[in-house]
Amino acid sequence: MQELKSISPIDGRYRSKVDDLAQYFSEAALIRYRTRVELEYLIALTQQEGLGLRSLTEAELTSLRSIYKDFSFDDAINVKAKESVINHDVKSVEYLLKDKLSDTSLEDLKEWIHFALTSEDINNLSYALMISEAVNQVMLPALEQVQGELDKLAAQYAGLAILARTHGQSASPTSFGKEFKVFAQRLQRQIEQVKSFTMLAKLNGATGNYNAHQIAFPNVDWLQFSAKFIDSLNQDLGPIKLELNPLTTQIESHDTLAELADIFSRFNTVMISFDQDIWRYISDAWLSQKANEKEVGSSTMPHKVNPIDFENSEGNLGIANALFNFFKTKLPISRLQRDLTDSTVLRNFGMAFAYSLLAYKSSLKGLAKIVVNESKVQEALDQHPEVLAEAIQTVMRREGLAIPYEQLKALTRGKQVTTQDFQNFIQGLNLEPSVKEELAKLSPASYTGIAEKLAVDCDMIKS
Repeated sequence: MQELKSISPIDGRYRSKVDDLAQYFSEAALIRYRTRVELEYLIALTQQEGLGLRSLTEAELTSLRSIYKDFSFDDAINVKAKESVINHDVKSVEYLLKDKLSDTSLEDLKEWIHFALTSEDINNLSYALMISEAVNQVMLPALEQVQGELDKLAAQYAGLAILARTHGQSASPTSFGKEFKVFAQRLQRQIEQVKSFTMLAKLNGATGNYNAHQIAFPNVDWLQFSAKFIDSLNQDLGPIKLELNPLTTQIESHDTLAELADIFSRFNTVMISFDQDIWRYISDAWLSQKANEKEVGSSTMPHKVNPIDFENSEGNLGIANALFNFFKTKLPISRLQRDLTDSTVLRNFGMAFAYSLLAYKSSLKGLAKIVVNESKVQEALDQHPEVLAEAIQTVMRREGLAIPYEQLKALTRGKQVTTQDFQNFIQGLNLEPSVKEELAKLSPASYTGIAEKLAVDCDMIKS
């Protein structure tokens, strides 16, 4: 099995779980995207007035586009063979395309391939397309699936009271649904930013000034040409769009790539927090995991049903964020008009997405196993009546009693109190019988404020 020989677990142990990304981020995929950009650029040149190029027939347009639409693994091997000789990856694509046009009706156009461009014109557009399409087609649906699952859990457990903890200590109760909703809402905010994202791209030559374009055809509006060409790549692209960056050096500045990395990093950070909270709820037995009889939880302890899905998710999110955080600090930096350090870094963008996708799938797998243990949840509430101290002292304030906070502090702080202790305290207060009755009816399970409403009715972001 080839995966047993892979250095990276992404291409080994986990390949089947992230295989959808291979069509966007493999070396063959990068070559295919380069051919696509080169050929669409050639087509755009034939449609530009003032260049003297002949118009293409529908058959010729179909023939040109079939080169990248039907791009084969053998084509990729051909490019790599050329690269092994000339030591230049983009120029190798140019030579392949010239070979493809030779001895055809399009041979007269082959010297217009890569006309007036630098490699980075092709590369930045190729990466912009591959990243945008990967996000639109694979990553965004995965983000929405995770967020949607949390929304379902929020609705399902909107009214189920649980003990809250602040600083790890018992605190005013909340509901399971509301806590799921907090995470769902945080994730939704990041999703909305992905959906409205614009990726900047360039098509302006060796140092960003259209030098070669302008010397050859000074009467053509190359800025307008570039903007129109880049916009044409948005057809059927999806939520993320491309837009011309008119001011660059040899390379597009990568600021928007850094911004996209930051969005995914934030989404992943929220997920890490979620995974850790679920891990704790499982540890406390508030959540149980459905056991698969064929699985083994421990090599020595037969009883174990470990929360491995959430642990795997957390670990892979950490690796993904290490990459995303490096991208956002490294990619916007380049010496003078360019250096090559961004080239090798960009080749790893797919790794960050792959580790993220792997993590999302692990969390979803874990969520499919969990069951709320309502008796344990209720037991925790019953064991911590001290959380009612806030409620009682607040009503005492409303009724005008003196030093209510201090009275409850003396009764409860650092002590183990019981429900009866509170009942005795309430009966000793100088309050109307109806108010005493109001307080006496309080229980941790009923003291959840509007948590249920928040879990089902509070959407900050409207689609």
